[in-house]
Amino acid sequence: MNTLTNEKLTIVGAAGMIGSNMAQTALMMRLSSEVCLYDPYAQGLEGVAEEMFHCSFDYAHITYTSDIKEALTGAKYVISSGGAARKAGMTREDLLKGNAKIAEDFGRNIREYCPDVKHVVVIFNPADITGLITLLYSGLKPSQVTTLAALDSTRLQSALAKHFGVPQGEVKNCRTYGGHGEQMAVFASTATVAGTPLLDLIGTDKLTAEQWAAIRQDVIQGGKKIIDLRGRSSFQSPAYVSVEMIRAAMGGEAFRWPAGTYVHSNGFDHIMMAMETTIDATGVHYADVKGTDEEKAELAKSYEHLCTLRDEVIGMGVLPPISEWHNLNPNIL
Repeated sequence: MNTLTNEKLTIVGAAGMIGSNMAQTALMMRLSSEVCLYDPYAQGLEGVAEEMFHCSFDYAHITYTSDIKEALTGAKYVISSGGAARKAGMTREDLLKGNAKIAEDFGRNIREYCPDVKHVVVIFNPADITGLITLLYSGLKPSQVTTLAALDSTRLQSALAKHFGVPQGEVKNCRTYGGHGEQMAVFASTATVAGTPLLDLIGTDKLTAEQWAAIRQDVIQGGKKIIDLRGRSSFQSPAYVSVEMIRAAMGGEAFRWPAGTYVHSNGFDHIMMAMETTIDATGVHYADVKGTDEEKAELAKSYEHLCTLRDEVIGMGVLPPISEWHNLNPNIL
């Protein structure tokens, strides 16, 4: 029975809600015949593995381990949700210190145990920063590491579909760029609703300026809303969308949304942020973002916010000064 690849896919953090959902999603998508589940919480990990076995994915060889060396050795694709979860009252940035160290260890482990990995997706928050740290310590090329940024765009699509009472598929090209957090840049100029440009609808009786402002705020606070409603952070949507990313990196169906990628051009330097991207078997590639002058100004502010977080990590000693990044990872200019 065919799968997209027979190369090893490792899911880091598989005992958690995101990781276990990633495992099931990847197996249901038939991405690989070799799927390895890793988590230091051995009992919970075994429980997830048993659930996967009970699904009877008879085409797949599913393994599980709490040994990171065993998990990463031979892996060609890796998705990691292996950071601390965001809790009520916390912003993504509140997670910075602890998850920064986890990202450093993750990058070092990639360098040691699977230097020939083809693509790595990092989704634990703040993903822009943890992805950057992973990239630097892994020694990989920028094209080989992406971060989950798409949920902000999918939340925008969802909010607009609900407002206009149309299926989500009729709301196209929703885009948010920059940081995956409260400082994201929400673009209206790219989107259409049932074929009509969103900019032509904003300020009319179909979508007043006040309604658009409320939608933007709902998108920015989308993660907080899930926590308020469910008592825990999102897990189904990040699991699904991150598996879509790794599927594209395997050469499968194109990824539909912006991804977080390392940027070093056009005034955005030495940062990981959401851009207009393409993910395929050659890695991630980004293009310049197009928008109104106001939207570009918002993106510049989001970039500045990410630079502040990056500089905090440098101040913690987790990352060296930017001038030394090339020494840490020769692929970083």
